[in-house]
Amino acid sequence: MTDKMLKFVNISQENPLKRDTEDRKDDFKEIYDEFINEKAKEQSSRCSQCGVPFCQVHCPLSNNIPDWLKLTAEGRLEEAYHLAQSTNNMPEICGRICPQDRLCEGNCVIEQSGHGTVTIGSVEKFITENAWANNWIKPIEIKNEIKQSVGIIGAGPAGLACAEELRKSGYQITIYDRYDRAGGLLIYGIPNFKLEKYVVNRRTKLLKESGIKFIQNFEVGRDASLDDLRKKHDAILISTGVYKAREINLPGKDLKNIFPAMEFLTASNKKGLGDKVDLFDSGVLNAEGKDVIVIGGGDTAMDCVRTAVRQNAKSVKCLYRRDKENMPGSAREVSNAEEEGIEFIWLSSPKEFSGKEKIENLIIDRIKLGKPDESGRSKPEIIENSQFNLKADMVIKALGFDPENLPKLFGIEDLQVSRWGTIKTNIDTMETNLTGVFAAGDIVRGASLVVWAIKDGRDAALSIKKFLETKVINKEKVA
Repeated sequence: MTDKMLKFVNISQENPLKRDTEDRKDDFKEIYDEFINEKAKEQSSRCSQCGVPFCQVHCPLSNNIPDWLKLTAEGRLEEAYHLAQSTNNMPEICGRICPQDRLCEGNCVIEQSGHGTVTIGSVEKFITENAWANNWIKPIEIKNEIKQSVGIIGAGPAGLACAEELRKSGYQITIYDRYDRAGGLLIYGIPNFKLEKYVVNRRTKLLKESGIKFIQNFEVGRDASLDDLRKKHDAILISTGVYKAREINLPGKDLKNIFPAMEFLTASNKKGLGDKVDLFDSGVLNAEGKDVIVIGGGDTAMDCVRTAVRQNAKSVKCLYRRDKENMPGSAREVSNAEEEGIEFIWLSSPKEFSGKEKIENLIIDRIKLGKPDESGRSKPEIIENSQFNLKADMVIKALGFDPENLPKLFGIEDLQVSRWGTIKTNIDTMETNLTGVFAAGDIVRGASLVVWAIKDGRDAALSIKKFLETKVINKEKVA
């Protein structure tokens, strides 16, 4: 093994090149180049092949990272791909958007020893793109079609992962989604410079070719109730995600040109997809020529500030109540934003939106960090008489997402939810209080990472399969 691996002492860490900052600010193309074959092999060979692989331990999907790195270093790329996709339904997506600095790469043993992490995400992306290029990725071949059907509500990563896993077992799958394209946040929330849309469309096309049926522009509660779908299918998965923007109740909140992050990002992504977007075309949801302030410190806030730069905003500022070390988003994304000219105003919190009919200024309090709160992070405390003003033509609120009122929307008040509005499920089976109705992803755990949604979708598929098999057994006993 030592002739192919353990080369971290002699070979330094190297990431794929980033496009020049000034060039990438002018378009929405992905900012990272891809590894070439030999460079991917070289960087994979840096893996120390740990006895306890902390990269794998800290991956929500428990991806077998050391083994597919070893296969890549040996040039066995088809085997590397099949191993990577055996635990991950979307490795090419996770390779692009996972916060590896907080997960696998951040826990790499050679990173801890000071040699620089193995660039796991970039290799994962390379493996999968190479597989697509060589036509190694094929539609699912079903050996035994099963007559039982499953209805999945929501075509985001949790729903897509569950659909694929159940289809592999031969079940009839129909995905219902409120939007005109499948993918959920992968399509309408994440900008192209992180995830170009052909990557998502390519994956959903494969699922359609595998016999999974997609029904778009379909709203449960409008086009059919949840009970209607329960009668139609043998099991149901709710994987709607969470889309309701958290509000900020401050004076002036009803002024014009103050928008939730998803409204801003969706308009930009739809425009990029070639759709007619009236509010963008009229300039309302377009940052061009404007002084833009984004409130928030997570990955969604980074998506917003970097989108505003590409729309040729006059200035872009990010307001966050803690310091840089306490940012909840990916450090890599913060670094990318800083390179692109975004100004971060740390330790600051909005106090009031000011203007006549539309936003003109944001009045801000300075913050100091106090003792840790229930999350373990230092609690922000307002410094008295510290307020200052910032000019703003557009303010974007990136404060997180909450669940919609699904019992009311779906027309079934019996569906139990938590005090946060997320769906309550059995922790072992992922089944709700309604027999045969399961739930997975953000609608259960709250707004989280794509990789966790994929994990939840895969786990839900196992539970649904057990439920359907038991259903068959019980029917046979009655007969």
